[in-house]
Amino acid sequence: MSKEKKYYQHIRELKPGEFVRNREAASELKHNSDVISLLEGSATMHASRRNFLKLAGFSTVLGTVLNSCEKPIHKAIPYLIKPEEITPGKSEYYASSYFDGEEFCSVLVKSRDGRPIKIEGNPMSSLTLGGTSARVQASVLSLYDDDRYKTPLKSGKEVSWETADSEITAGFKEISARGGRIVLLTSSIISPAAANAINGFLNTFPGTGHITCDTASCSGMLLANELGFGIRALPSYYFDKAELIVSFGADFLGTWISPVEFTTRYAAARKLKDKQADISRHIQFETGMSLTGSNADERYPIKPSEEKALLAALLASLTGTESSGTTAASGPVAKLSGELLSKRGKSLVVCGSNDTDIQLLVNQINYTLDNYGNTIDITRPVYLRRGIDPEMVKLVEDMNAGTVDALLLVNTNPVYHYPDAEKFISGMQKTGLTVSLSVAADETSAMSSYVCPANHYLESWGDAEPVKDHFGIQQPLINPVFNTRQWEESLLRWSGNLTGYKDYLKKYWEQNLFPRQKEKNRFYDFWVNTLQQGVFDPGITPGGHPSMKPVVPESNPLTSEGIEVHLYQSVALGTGRHANNPWLQEMPDPVTKAVWENYAAVSPKFAAENGLEDYDLIEINGNMNIPVMIQPGQAFGTISIALGYGRKNSGKVADGLGVNAFPLMHLAGGNFQPGGSVVTFTKKGQKHTVARSQIFGELDGRPIVRETTLEEYHRDPAAGNELHQEIEKKHVSLYAEPKYDGFHWGLSVDLNSCTGCGACLIACQAENNIPVVGKTEVSKFRIMHWIRIDRYYTGNPEQPDVVHQPVMCMHCDNAPCENVCPVSATPHNNEGLNQVAYTRCIGTKYCINNCPYKVRKFNWFQYAQNPKFDYHANSDLGRLVLNPDVTVRERGVVEKCSFCAQRIQEKKLTAKLENRVLNGEEVQTACVQACPAKALVFGDLNNPGNTVTGNFKNERNYYLLEELHTLPSVGYLTKIRNKQT
Repeated sequence: MSKEKKYYQHIRELKPGEFVRNREAASELKHNSDVISLLEGSATMHASRRNFLKLAGFSTVLGTVLNSCEKPIHKAIPYLIKPEEITPGKSEYYASSYFDGEEFCSVLVKSRDGRPIKIEGNPMSSLTLGGTSARVQASVLSLYDDDRYKTPLKSGKEVSWETADSEITAGFKEISARGGRIVLLTSSIISPAAANAINGFLNTFPGTGHITCDTASCSGMLLANELGFGIRALPSYYFDKAELIVSFGADFLGTWISPVEFTTRYAAARKLKDKQADISRHIQFETGMSLTGSNADERYPIKPSEEKALLAALLASLTGTESSGTTAASGPVAKLSGELLSKRGKSLVVCGSNDTDIQLLVNQINYTLDNYGNTIDITRPVYLRRGIDPEMVKLVEDMNAGTVDALLLVNTNPVYHYPDAEKFISGMQKTGLTVSLSVAADETSAMSSYVCPANHYLESWGDAEPVKDHFGIQQPLINPVFNTRQWEESLLRWSGNLTGYKDYLKKYWEQNLFPRQKEKNRFYDFWVNTLQQGVFDPGITPGGHPSMKPVVPESNPLTSEGIEVHLYQSVALGTGRHANNPWLQEMPDPVTKAVWENYAAVSPKFAAENGLEDYDLIEINGNMNIPVMIQPGQAFGTISIALGYGRKNSGKVADGLGVNAFPLMHLAGGNFQPGGSVVTFTKKGQKHTVARSQIFGELDGRPIVRETTLEEYHRDPAAGNELHQEIEKKHVSLYAEPKYDGFHWGLSVDLNSCTGCGACLIACQAENNIPVVGKTEVSKFRIMHWIRIDRYYTGNPEQPDVVHQPVMCMHCDNAPCENVCPVSATPHNNEGLNQVAYTRCIGTKYCINNCPYKVRKFNWFQYAQNPKFDYHANSDLGRLVLNPDVTVRERGVVEKCSFCAQRIQEKKLTAKLENRVLNGEEVQTACVQACPAKALVFGDLNNPGNTVTGNFKNERNYYLLEELHTLPSVGYLTKIRNKQT
């Protein structure tokens, strides 16, 4: 089937003669260089083949001179008294919990000599099962952010904690004594102990109120569940139990509610366990091409205003009723209705809308299909999003009316994300006392009377209850890097409670959670065991089938004739709270492959009708300038823009990148809606190039991706993979067949499980000290990631199918890179690893030119300690995140994926110390361990019991460009789509 399809990376590939075929030529069109820029290490330098030949002799002499220079001195200070729990040079792992106010993940933190350097998923968690996301992986870097607040501030000037505490406490007491109003404004709180501390603060100062404000609001769903079930909470969703998944604008694999958990469950239902196994079927209705939509078996682009009409028509079809406004939208609904009815109790309908009426329709659809108690459990509520938008709107009105005397802000930044930011700022100015307890610098803190900086989560004690009766523990891995303090402890201090937060947390658990354990031991044993495991699950009673009060939406379905805007969260930055993290800024968007800024995505047809081309600058509503990007799959007549950009007080990395799209949100039904606003735009007549990591080269008909349908797979498990069978029959070579007596390391990638989320990419970057190069260098195709996730479209560009394919070094047994290196810097070891000898490499780039997979990267510059690359590797603090087991490469050498050779060696040494044989499956590369979908499997190909060996023998297994007979050690399992004919 895949041979009959045409795959393309960019819409321009469908227009012959308009696409630049190789990276060197594309770069040559825009860039030039000379000897001066090379000597100065200019960040804008470009070296083409012509320049390389011109400067070859000069570069050789220069390299000789530089290598003869004196090396910098690195000082090592030994312990005078070694801590008992630390062995120098040995890594330790501690369980903890990640929660940034939006996303939760149970984690294991790797600590080296007292400093956290790597985040892993916690396999003890029944929610995330050891998976992570890109943001979770990158969170370790934010610990070493130089732009974090370093001490308490009063009116922008440093003060001591004693001064801040005394003045703030006095202010609260004075306001409370005269009957004034204090408001604590926070993001969602999922910590039971923190909620208890908040209650203590509210009781200390009568008249104090607590309001929750979520940047990514689920207010509409909360209110709908309260109306229908009497429970103001989000339900638990079981994607692994659903045979048919229908999503209306919910990017549940990328950013919606709990993407790590949902990805784990979703992928489990997409794995083919045997030749006749079924997989779930996924249908997506959405405006812009999301990560979730790109993984759907069938996807339908719709305008935001069409969502309610479709859902109303679907409900009418399911119940056999008619209602006004449902007939016009019933086109694709009749077939969908029949499918859903055939999967009663085994289907799942979700919606990302923040409209209460729409969520009421979704609830009634799921109730009609008997999904509650099967694939949905409202009796096991999720506590990740608790904010109610009307309460926030009322607060801003009260602030402007002068009825709020003091405002405390915890992990929320309304000056940036509140749609009517000017109104919020006006209200702040009328509020006498404003205190920000922020972890990082933000726009709201800059306008606050006091800034009492909070600890990073890796510096903090805490707990979490993301889902009812599932608890996580949080413990610090390092003492506070700066003069900061947990915000919970600040509330305790101001309430007159001088207890340290660790002791407060332990006492809370002893009184409230310890009595719930099944086996009664000493509290000390229970506490230590919980710290070691990172989770506490006292046992969950399965939810039943709840009764629902039918509520008919009051408003009619929306209609729109204008151009509608659709605002979404990017997989990397989310709502923008992590915008100052350079790893996330340089992570390519899973769909567009853009980095470092946002853009206005439009459909190919819409662009053609309006005379728009890629990177044309347009002005939206007369006040927002943003470049255009033509995006296959975008709904016609809509513009999609990512949130999280346009920061102004976040730090050196984020400030000034992209535009802030939050002002385009509109209020409807009391809730803030990210889609549906009608906008106008004008073409500016200028260009603004957006850097992208995958817009070069053409496939030239090469069968890179192989896929089939579930129906064809059941007939023939090798369907879609016929070429592999043909090549294996002609498996002849003049070279001797390679043999490995010991280990032969290999990696298997299941294209049916991989969602393209990017967790593996950031995990690899953190593990292997991969540098950040910035937008300018990415635009010259010099991005340094050792693993890339290629995205391919196929079919009609207005409604294409999408495939995500991770590509790393193939560690070929007949590696084309090895026999062209003039200095033998590309050796092959006796375990099948293609290695790079950095001390031997002189940067000829012959290996890069000879690699058909283009996975080798050249260090054009010294990225560490270079002011032209001022991200995180330019300070002693930022470099604390570096992994000491991996060399920090200098300029002028080639680097690539090593299959995490340091991890292989570590497991070998562990097995040797334990006097046993190493099982190849013990070794987990960084990408394998991070993957929430379990799409990657690593192991010893010489061990027939390893999973990777079984995958390589599977009928679905093939190798990338295997017709070249490079004999890769990375295999791919064909993608299976559950399409209905």
